[in-house]
Amino acid sequence: MSICDILLEKGKIKPEQLQAALAARKDPHDRIDHILVQMGYVKEDDILSVLSEQLAMPVVDLTDVPIDVQLLKEMPSRLIHRRKLLPISKSNGTLKVATCDPFDLYAFEELRLMTGLQVETVLASEADINRVVKKHLGVGGGTIEELIEDEDGIEVVSDINPENSDLLEEAQEASVVKLVNEILVEALNQRASDVHIEPFENDLIIRYRIDGVLHETPTRPEIRRFQAAIISRIKILSNLNIAEKRLPQDGAFKIKAHGRETDIRVSIIPTIWGEAVVMRLLEKSSGALTLKDLGMMGETLATWEKLIQIPHGILLVTGPTGSGKTTTLYAALKEIVSPEIKILTIEDPVEYQLQGINQVQVNRKIDLTFARGLRSFLRHDPDVILVGEIRDYETAETAIQASLTGHLVFSTLHTNDAASANTRLLDMGVEPFLVSSSVEAVLAQRLVRRICPDCKEAYKPDPRKLPADFNYQGEDLYRGRGCRKCLNTGYRGRLGIFELLVLNDEIRDLIMKRSGAGPILQAGRKNGLVLLREDGWAKVRMGITTPEEVTRVTKA
Repeated sequence: MSICDILLEKGKIKPEQLQAALAARKDPHDRIDHILVQMGYVKEDDILSVLSEQLAMPVVDLTDVPIDVQLLKEMPSRLIHRRKLLPISKSNGTLKVATCDPFDLYAFEELRLMTGLQVETVLASEADINRVVKKHLGVGGGTIEELIEDEDGIEVVSDINPENSDLLEEAQEASVVKLVNEILVEALNQRASDVHIEPFENDLIIRYRIDGVLHETPTRPEIRRFQAAIISRIKILSNLNIAEKRLPQDGAFKIKAHGRETDIRVSIIPTIWGEAVVMRLLEKSSGALTLKDLGMMGETLATWEKLIQIPHGILLVTGPTGSGKTTTLYAALKEIVSPEIKILTIEDPVEYQLQGINQVQVNRKIDLTFARGLRSFLRHDPDVILVGEIRDYETAETAIQASLTGHLVFSTLHTNDAASANTRLLDMGVEPFLVSSSVEAVLAQRLVRRICPDCKEAYKPDPRKLPADFNYQGEDLYRGRGCRKCLNTGYRGRLGIFELLVLNDEIRDLIMKRSGAGPILQAGRKNGLVLLREDGWAKVRMGITTPEEVTRVTKA
């Protein structure tokens, strides 16, 4: 009985799905079960289960199997990357290997002849094999092998004119294109927000920022040889000058992978060992979150939902770069958008496209700045305006004038806490009476990593290792053990911790007197202000995050 017959008998596939797979087969040598998996009609695990029964070959979960890394590195790269053979262990003249294709007899025979060992095979999913290979040999390992084997090789020489050189062709070599694609697809698969490509004297390091923390991904040492070609390929995608290596450059491009469209912003800077690249990934399909999704809750959520409904004034969101300020503003706009109000935004860049909102992107090449766009908005009859960031006096003054003429203005500032926002505006040169009469509230925020729900466990912490302001009462706390889904970090996803300062008469008087952040903070505390760390500790007690995370992103 064939695999397909068994799948039909077990009800894993329908006859019409089998017919569709047969019609999609282009080569008579292509396996129907592979096509069924590719078309999404059956899971690879079901195929492996049937093969295991047929061939009396065990299925293993590579997460639970110790891998001999030295043996893996000694294995012929071609068999690992192209034939999907993963060596697990070697003992008594027998080499145990995991495969996703037990019918690849030529590969097993080649491995036996090359090693002089008997080959014992076990079954594992292709995704599992790829994961282990990437973990130990690095992203793009097979493609780097192809580049090494290429007789011509790739050599990119500094300071050459692309008009009379092969630089452009070399950067678009099929293997280089494939390697850059693999780096980007792996970033998407790992939910990375940024990709860092960093050259050093003898290495080219690739790091992914996942949930706000950088993780170095293993790569083959030979990748250093193709550094210039990789960077040239990224420059071509970003429409940058591939011959210019002395100056910083910024660009952007779009990719579509797994049906998801992603905008990628590129920043390239010259370092002593070559050009370093950072690519920021902005997934369009992810869309804007709701305020509850962000982690806003309780009194803070109720107050903020009231504030975003007021007719005029300024609402500021503060925090360092990458703390989710813009996402919070998008969530606020999503709450209030309706056919009855006109909403305009000016951003740098437009990160998410929101239905029912007119969005404008800053363009400094034609002098379309925040301040200039904002002045134009006032003639466009808006009810609500979002300014991506208040960076200078001109933008601050225009935003304040907009709020005083009957508009609700949302914007962001780079300050460490809510109380410092007002003094930051004063430092920019804005008059105290303008700040006190226009700013309605300031929301400070940080992002902390969520405990992975798949490996979450309760534990009793050592009270001596907890921060003094946590006020531990002996209750159970939670952490993640680490699993495949969270890349063994114990965390998956992020949420915000918040500090909402609503201005009252006392705080406005302090601003008029040019008081510092300290007195404003004290006045806010009397009015019930919950600090960032206090909101963080509440989420620790709820089992959402850990004390280490709150301590990492805030100071006592």
